[in-house]
Amino acid sequence: MIQPVANSLNYQLARKLLDASVLRQEAIATNIANAETPGFRRLDVSSDFASTLRARFSGGNRPNVSEIDSLTPKLVEDPSVRAVRPDGNSVEIESELLEMNRNHVDHEFLTDLVSRDIKQLKMAITGRVV
Repeated sequence: MIQPVANSLNYQLARKLLDASVLRQEAIATNIANAETPGFRRLDVSSDFASTLRARFSGGNRPNVSEIDSLTPKLVEDPSVRAVRPDGNSVEIESELLEMNRNHVDHEFLTDLVSRDIKQLKMAITGRVV
């Protein structure tokens, strides 16, 4: 029996990581927009998301699709960053731009992974290369 693409672990994992990438892009945009706002604290995706994901795959474990589906990335104030300006703002524009470029590369890679699965499914259905 053929396992549906939407139920494969790789597809679900890539989908969740795409969700986190989109959320991180929103955080970066918010950080850049508030770079001059006194007292603004930098936002990022919660480190709990990454650590929980790592824990699920540690020691050769292979989580099931429902375990991956239950993970939800969230935006939080970045607890590891310190205020870089006297007014309490913790946004560094250069760091945000670098993070934006890294996030873009991650997003492109994950989009390619998901697209490849969908193209394979379409090829199986239609019998021709898309």
